[in-house]
Amino acid sequence: MTPGRDDLLAGIEPSNVQALVEGRYGDPFSILGQHAAGSWSIIRVFMPGAKSVEVLRRGTDGEPDRLHLVHPDGLFAGRLNHQGAYKLCVHWPDTIQEMEDPYSFGLLLGDLDLHLIGQGTHYELGSVLGAQPMSIDGVAGVRFAVWAPNARRVSVVGDFNSWDGRRNPMRLRREAGIWELFIPRLGPGERYKFEVVGPHGQLLPQKADPIARAAEPAPGSASVVARSEPFGWTDSEWMAARAARQTESSPISVYEVHAGSWMRLEQEGNRSLDWTELADRLIPYVSGLGFTHIELLPITEYPFGGSWGYQPLGLFAPTGRYGTPEDFAEFVNRCHEAGLGVILDWVPAHFPTDIWGLAQFDGTALYEHQDPREGFHQDWNTLIYNLGRSEVKGFLIASALHWLERFHIDALRVDAVASMLYRDYSRQAGEWIPNKYGGRENLESIEFFKHLNSIVAHRCGGAITIAEESTAFPGVTKPAEEGGLGFTFKWNMGWMHDTLHYMEQDPVYRSYNHGAFTFGMVYAFSERFILPLSHDEVVHGKGSLIRKMPGDEWQRFANLRAYFGYMWAHPGKKLLFMGGEIAQEREWNHDASISWELLDNPRHAGIQRLIRDLNRIYAVEPALHGTDADSGGFEWAVADDTGNSVFAMLRLARDGKSIILAISNMTPVPRIAYRIGVPKAGLWHEILNTDAEIYGGGNMGNAGALQAEEISSHGHPFSLSLVLPPLSTTLLRWEYITFGS
Repeated sequence: MTPGRDDLLAGIEPSNVQALVEGRYGDPFSILGQHAAGSWSIIRVFMPGAKSVEVLRRGTDGEPDRLHLVHPDGLFAGRLNHQGAYKLCVHWPDTIQEMEDPYSFGLLLGDLDLHLIGQGTHYELGSVLGAQPMSIDGVAGVRFAVWAPNARRVSVVGDFNSWDGRRNPMRLRREAGIWELFIPRLGPGERYKFEVVGPHGQLLPQKADPIARAAEPAPGSASVVARSEPFGWTDSEWMAARAARQTESSPISVYEVHAGSWMRLEQEGNRSLDWTELADRLIPYVSGLGFTHIELLPITEYPFGGSWGYQPLGLFAPTGRYGTPEDFAEFVNRCHEAGLGVILDWVPAHFPTDIWGLAQFDGTALYEHQDPREGFHQDWNTLIYNLGRSEVKGFLIASALHWLERFHIDALRVDAVASMLYRDYSRQAGEWIPNKYGGRENLESIEFFKHLNSIVAHRCGGAITIAEESTAFPGVTKPAEEGGLGFTFKWNMGWMHDTLHYMEQDPVYRSYNHGAFTFGMVYAFSERFILPLSHDEVVHGKGSLIRKMPGDEWQRFANLRAYFGYMWAHPGKKLLFMGGEIAQEREWNHDASISWELLDNPRHAGIQRLIRDLNRIYAVEPALHGTDADSGGFEWAVADDTGNSVFAMLRLARDGKSIILAISNMTPVPRIAYRIGVPKAGLWHEILNTDAEIYGGGNMGNAGALQAEEISSHGHPFSLSLVLPPLSTTLLRWEYITFGS
């Protein structure tokens, strides 16, 4: 080896060497690694704090070559009389480390990957960017890659390099703005971030990986190298059949859950259950109540627990609060084995401003809009994704597909859709920028949703999407190819607000608000709807469902039972937030468990039993679920009895062989011999009565069945003379019977 210091740095600008050792240089591979010099090669490594560095040829037992310190801050170099694979032996003050040189590896990402990333059409970013454990040239390690096109320098930092951004600067692939580096001998479980020098030379706070597939538990904010192996799924039977379970004519009843507060263990410091414990307890509970789906409030990694996950920063990582990604996958697997679908709340509308997150990621407005009139959400103090940028749109679509494909999620419930569709959402005049046509519609968001839903339909057989959209924007569930947004279902927010407003009224005044209970049917079939009684209605001073109900204790429970009966009979799929099924008395608190002790009270247990029976009937009666989105399956029997506050609806199966009559009496006055017209003669069986004693009611009813009389009423040739219990909903079924069958 020839030790000449000047020879070892020949052709390299001294200013570049100084920038490298100071952590300001953005082209480390031009200096570091192995470089041919005729029949020789020069190797340079930067090891701040090392006492000495030696080079060993990989695969041989020869003597090591000692490198020379060519810069006092830790740049070592030497000339070898060979080229080829080598290892480094680094002598630190207290240990000796043997390692491969990260700067001995060539280009990592392929041209096609870079092209697709730049076009915003690489839908498998979770397996390309971020931290990917792999082997290159027989060497195991982790490939890191991150999009930061405007940065001057990006480095990988972690426990493995003392979080020192000078040690592992990355290579820039300029054609896509991607920085990449393979670091040998790392593996799953390593904590890491990216250290970024912005376009003006400013050192930014160390950034979590936008494509990280795992993260350390809060309050930590580091990304974690996740495993890449496929999970051991055993849900093939579910996956093959799920398309038929999630159609507009399927029974869909959703139990909405905040994983961290469904059940807490007070005896263990009030801790939340982990995914394994939730699988053991939550799945049999939800299945036993007859729900078809569990919907999880966002579990994509988020920094602030009080946001309930609705301000996420890790759109590819299950939160570390409840276990590993493998634990979450096993939870989904066990849901499927139990016959339950899993819906994930997904938030593409905005993200928080935490300095270690996406905000000003490379020193510029990369993921967000630069102009706050487009890029800042005033209600939530968050930043809005710039969907006019192809890479950002591709990032979000890849996130959606990541959950659907890698984790077998059955549906995405897309949060805050209305805030994305309108540029003036929650803004005053002068606080927003019109679209190119001068309108308020956000054209980029509209195109994003069409694109997202088309790709999900094409790639993820049987998976569905659900819009939380609170306006009358047309065509939310209309196919994208027909000009709609392409969602499968939409939350019916108007129905929720109107009916809750009605139920909050003292029965004395309900006759003046009669239309609030019927207005939903004006537009009930304009979209494919889910009727939600969600978490949003039981927080922030709104009171729990049972506390919204007027009257004394008996009336409050009777009101809630009657309301649930009306909801399950009404066209539309069903959604209930946890705690509602036991008539939770207090508002939901994300730091506390559901009040399970209430089930010792028969009235609360009765509500739970009613929900179970409503779900059972809803699932087995085609008249109740098969025509949820079909106007031909609904008819008002009584819609205008404002004086008595009575409502009655007919639900009809498509084959005409079963009909359900649902009658709600929303006053505490029983109605005797109340006549309602029906389309069919014969026996009408009382299949559910919310006033039944088993639910906590007074047990007033119709003795199990009624014979239709040939007395015309309400436009029908037959009618029933009914007993309507106070504050109740009664379901009666007529079924077509052929003699001899």
